[in-house]
Amino acid sequence: MGKEFAKLFFIFFLFLAQHTVLSQQEDFINGQIIDAKTGEPVVFASIYLKNRAVGVISNLDGGFRIPIVYQKMGDILVISSMGYQKQELSIYDLPTDKINMIRLNPAVFELSGATVLAKSKARNLRPKEIVQKAIDAILQNYPTRPYSMVGYYRDYQLDKKEYVNLNEAVLEVFDQGFNAIDSSTTRVLIYDQIENLDFRRDSLASRPYDYSYQRETKIIDKGYLRSYGGNEFTILSVHNAIRNYRQNSYSFVYQLQNDFLAGHQFFREDDAYMNDETLYSIKVYKKIRMHRAYGRLLISKSDFSIYGMEYTVYDDTKKNDTGIKDKNGSKNKVIFEVNTSYREKDGKMFLNYISFHNNFSVKIPPVFKLDHVAFKMHYDRMDDRKADINVNEEVRSSHFELTFTNGLDERYANKLRNYRAKFQGENVHFDSIQVVGKRVWLYPKIKSPIQRQILRDIEIFAVEEKLNEEVLEFDLKNLRDIEGNVFNEWKTKDYHQFREFFVQEVKPNMPMPSDVFFMDKNKPIFEDQPVTRPINFKDYWMNTPLRESLNEN
Repeated sequence: MGKEFAKLFFIFFLFLAQHTVLSQQEDFINGQIIDAKTGEPVVFASIYLKNRAVGVISNLDGGFRIPIVYQKMGDILVISSMGYQKQELSIYDLPTDKINMIRLNPAVFELSGATVLAKSKARNLRPKEIVQKAIDAILQNYPTRPYSMVGYYRDYQLDKKEYVNLNEAVLEVFDQGFNAIDSSTTRVLIYDQIENLDFRRDSLASRPYDYSYQRETKIIDKGYLRSYGGNEFTILSVHNAIRNYRQNSYSFVYQLQNDFLAGHQFFREDDAYMNDETLYSIKVYKKIRMHRAYGRLLISKSDFSIYGMEYTVYDDTKKNDTGIKDKNGSKNKVIFEVNTSYREKDGKMFLNYISFHNNFSVKIPPVFKLDHVAFKMHYDRMDDRKADINVNEEVRSSHFELTFTNGLDERYANKLRNYRAKFQGENVHFDSIQVVGKRVWLYPKIKSPIQRQILRDIEIFAVEEKLNEEVLEFDLKNLRDIEGNVFNEWKTKDYHQFREFFVQEVKPNMPMPSDVFFMDKNKPIFEDQPVTRPINFKDYWMNTPLRESLNEN
C-alpha cells in the first residue's frame, strides 16, 4: 500500500510540476524582434508599455516576454532600437500560444532646416572634441539627485549556444546621483531572486575564478577579473564607465574623465538615429601590446549626452571560434565586452541597460589516468600470511600491476618504451609487458645484481606496506585509452560569461529608504541575501530567455 501511494504521489507531483511550467509560460506573451530586411535578431531593443513606463530589453536572440495581465488592460507596446523606426502595437492583438515575430524597419530620417544648420556647425568639431564635450557635460546631463531604478538582473554562461547556470533577480537600485561615488553610496534591494533550474547547471563553469594557475582552475585568458566579494551585481556596476567617470572602471578605459581621451584614437562615423534624436557616432580604437580594443560612443548632437557606449577588447594572439569577422571587423578572440545604454527621462539621462560579457576557460582534469599501482610478488617467495590470494598462478615472477581509469589502446600500451619507473631514485628496468583491459603487468629485469637488489628492496617495502609514490615513481608517456583520450591530458573548455541589468522603471528624485534590509555587497546575490517585496511587486518580471531559441537561430 505504501509503495503504491508513493508511486501515485510521484505521478501527481510530476503532473503538477509540468502543469506549473506550462502555466508559467502561459502567464506571458512571448515575442521576438527581428530586422525586417535581414531577418537577424535585434538585440537590446527597448520594449515599453506606453502608459506605464515599465518594460524590458530584448535578449541575444531578440526575444522578450510581457505578462499577459497587460493584455487584458489593453496596453500599447512601444518598441525602439538604435537605427530603427519606432513601432507601436497593441498587446491585445498578440496571440499567447506562439512566439510573435515583430519586424523593425531601418530608420529613415528627414533633415529639418535646423538639423542641417546643426550638422554644418558640427563639421567643425573633431571626433575627440565631441567626446571631450560629452565627458564635460556629464553632470549637466545625468542625475545628481538621488533616484532609483527597478530592473531585471541576470547572469549566465553560454556553452556554445546553450544557456547554463542562469540566475535571475529583480532589483531596485538606489543611486545617490552622479556626484556620489557609486561603489560606496549605492544600495540595492532584492525583490526576488532564483537559480533557474529549467536551464542546465554546469558545476565546472560555476566555480569561482582561480588565478593560482594550478591545474584545476578557471581563468580569463589574458585578463583578470576581481571577485568584489563574489557579488555579481557589484562586478557589473564597476564596468559602467559613464556612471564611474571619476573612478577606474575597466582596463584601457580606466577613468573616463582623466584617462580615456589620451589613450585612444577617435574617428567620426555616419550619424545614428534613436527615435527623433540625431546622434554622433564616434568609433574608438586602441592598440597595446597583445591587445586591441574597439569601441563606439553615441552622443547627442543637441546637448552632448551619451546615449550608448560599447567597448570590446580582443586577444591579438588568438582567433575566435567562428573564423568570421564580427561587428568590429575582427576575427580575434574577445576577452571582454561592455555595452552600456542610457535613455532620457524628465530631462536627464538614466541607465537603460548594461551588459558585461567576458570569455573564460576552465581546465578539465584528465579522464584517462593511473588509478592504482600494486606490486605482485611470486607466491613461492611470499610469506603465507602476506600472500595475495588473487595472484594468478600462471605468473612466473614478481611484477607491477598498473590499473587505469579506462581500457587501454594496445597499440600504445604494448610498447615498453612508454613505461619508466624509479625506486628510491634508482631506475627500474622492464623485461616484458602484458595488457588486459584496464590493467598493465610490467615484469622487471632481474639479470643484473643491481636490479635483483632493487627488486628485493621493493618486495620488502611491499610486505611492510610502505610502497607509495614517494619511493616508487612511474613516468608514463604516449598512452591512450580505447576512446582516444591521451594519458594525463588536461583539456580546456571555453565559455562565455554574461552579467546584465535591464532597467524596467526609473524613479527620479527617489530618496533611499531607511527601514529595509539591503543586499550585502560582499556576498553573492543568490546566497542567503535578504528579499524585500513591495506592494507593487507584480509590476515587474523576469525576462527569462527561451530555452531553445539560441539553438534554433
